Amino acid sequence: MNPVIYHTQTESPPLSATVPETIIDTVFSRARRVLLVGQPGIGKSTLVDALAGTLGQAGRACTCIDADPGSPRFGVPGAVCLTRWNPTGWTLAGLEALCTLDAGRFRLPLVAAVQRLAQSLPGDVVLVDGPGVVRGVAGAELLTALVAAAHIESVLVLTRAGRTLPLEQELGALATPVFAIQATTAAHRPGKRARARARTTRWDMYLANAGEQLLEVERLRITGTPPPLVVPEAWTGRQVALLEGERTIAMGEVLALEGNRLRVRIPAMTANSATLLVRDAARFADGCLATIARFTADRLEYLPPPDIAPVVSAKATGGPRVVGRVGMLQVALVNGVFGDPLLHLRLRHQRRSLLFDLGDGGRLPARVAHQVSDVFITHAHIDHIAGFLWLLRSRIGEFPVCRLYGPPGLAENIEGMTRGILWDRVGDRGPRFVVAELHDRQLRHFRVQAGCRGVEPLETREATDGVLLADPGFRVRATTLAHKSPVLAFAFEPGQQINIRKERLLARELKPGPWLGELKRNLQGGSLATPVRLPDGGSESTKTLADELVLITPGKKLVYATDFADTADNRLRIVALAQGAHTMFCEATFREADSEQAVRTDHLTTRACGEIAVAAGVARLVPFHFSRRYEQDPAPVYEEIAAACPQVALPKTMAVFGTAQGQDEN
Repeated sequence: MNPVIYHTQTESPPLSATVPETIIDTVFSRARRVLLVGQPGIGKSTLVDALAGTLGQAGRACTCIDADPGSPRFGVPGAVCLTRWNPTGWTLAGLEALCTLDAGRFRLPLVAAVQRLAQSLPGDVVLVDGPGVVRGVAGAELLTALVAAAHIESVLVLTRAGRTLPLEQELGALATPVFAIQATTAAHRPGKRARARARTTRWDMYLANAGEQLLEVERLRITGTPPPLVVPEAWTGRQVALLEGERTIAMGEVLALEGNRLRVRIPAMTANSATLLVRDAARFADGCLATIARFTADRLEYLPPPDIAPVVSAKATGGPRVVGRVGMLQVALVNGVFGDPLLHLRLRHQRRSLLFDLGDGGRLPARVAHQVSDVFITHAHIDHIAGFLWLLRSRIGEFPVCRLYGPPGLAENIEGMTRGILWDRVGDRGPRFVVAELHDRQLRHFRVQAGCRGVEPLETREATDGVLLADPGFRVRATTLAHKSPVLAFAFEPGQQINIRKERLLARELKPGPWLGELKRNLQGGSLATPVRLPDGGSESTKTLADELVLITPGKKLVYATDFADTADNRLRIVALAQGAHTMFCEATFREADSEQAVRTDHLTTRACGEIAVAAGVARLVPFHFSRRYEQDPAPVYEEIAAACPQVALPKTMAVFGTAQGQDEN
């Protein structure tokens, strides 16, 4: 059908002040349920206000279903809201929690929520203020689904002068009448910050009379897209909802996950509930409610190899390199998935690098070697340690001591490699290393210096919980696995990111200063009872201030494990180390068809790699250290891993391997 076009006034007074009587007379004389469609900022909510006011003056009751969870005009953000018009404005009459601001991504829950609210409405006028998703598949699906869910009798589409209607083909296919209305020139979309502030104000109003409650995790059925329970920091600030069946009891905000209990700010509950809904709406460090990135959303790519040193083929360099971000780290699997193991971790905003294993380092520039502070070596097989000569040569000069960590015997391996070189011109200025060997629960330290013969024993200390290195911002832990000889696997565990909520400081009229640094240090040290002196002369405990002023964001754990046998004991140890990791680099050396070879050489198969990652609950698995027998056709390797672990990070195309087969794949 062809839309009937009605023009609102395009000059002053604006649309919010004047609604043509023809809209009321033509549309609402025969339709009680009307859907408003339009792009963000075109004036849908303003038109809803104007229509409701005009209808109210005519003695007709009006109800609105606000179906825009990201920028609600009338209700609570993160929900589909039912509001009723009265002479003083809109009154909230009910809500269906979504716990997301993204109507396009979670359109099925949104439509279901609209349907439930629409079923309970009386016979008065119902206006459905649709979300501003009017493009692509999401817009098309939402349009037709909302018309059916709310039993819509007419559709009002707002458009700008000279523009085609959004979703024109889909609108033309509807069986319900469609009316196009030209938007006022005064309509505009507020900026991103303004929208965030308005949304947050509404959320804070909803929580104004809320109190704290403790919810036992074990008694909850957690639905939606929750972060891992083993990462407590990922829960802080999350918008949640308690449900009874499909009915929303109350919405709230997570203050902390403490052991097996969620501390939540939530209005008084009217009924016990065993279901908790969590998606991707959360309060950020700046205090604003926004969409939080998925726990695995850090960028990760498989790049063709010729990006550091000139090469002739993927085969010559070990296949594509995996590069990307994991929280505070820039990561790069230097020699690709088939090459010598060498994982480069660059600490963002610092001139510091960590290396996991020391395969061929020729593709890294010397400046990386200059900034390496710590190297974690799984074992001393040549493909895992041959790059030490690159590191040794690159650090000739005035550089600080470099620390190396590994299994028993590593100090002698390192000393032997330095001893094989003539150092007659270095004197006592040769590269210096402190080697730490993990012997069960003891960490034994040795000094090795180029040009000086022998290994000098240093201190021995307890390696509590496998901790090798503990820095203020992170720690590295290890566990010992079996590979005919001892092999270490490592976990990089960042500390919590402590953010001060500026809007809370302003509300309390507290000026920033050194006291905030003291507050952060107390939190990092666990001194929650320690008082902090405030700028106004008073003092409060660290815990009291933290609960009010601090938002803690999650650190993202990274695990590196390779060259170990698929035994029950090894699985128990590596799963314990990797539990709840954000990203796990794990070997998948052989396909299942070659499992006998895997047993003979004490390596993992593709299936074992995937099963270990699933058992550990990792958010993203990056398999590597593939046998070179699969270089010509790596796709089946990834297919077998993916069958065991849906969280595997896959190349977008096999063409990055330089194979003829892969170039035809999507």
